[in-house]
Amino acid sequence: FTETTLVGQLHQTLINIGEVLDASGATFTDIARLTWFITDRSEYISNLKEIGVAYREVMGKHFPAMSVVEVKSLMEAEAKIEIEATAVISRA
Repeated sequence: FTETTLVGQLHQTLINIGEVLDASGATFTDIARLTWFITDRSEYISNLKEIGVAYREVMGKHFPAMSVVEVKSLMEAEAKIEIEATAVISRA
């Protein structure tokens, strides 16, 4: 990990999701649902303003359905957040 803060990891994770969407011919507006898995609820709450800034910087004003779940740990020991995104891509 190059990012060690929750906000930094969130920002990078959203960028990574954008790259996957782009490779699929989709955009952030195709995201229907996000589930965020965080390891520290207190850190999340104390950084809400910065999280909002990072979110809007990458996602713009698209706000799909979202859940935030606190977990004991993630598979990568240094990870503070993992995001699962579900996109609906029309191939009409």
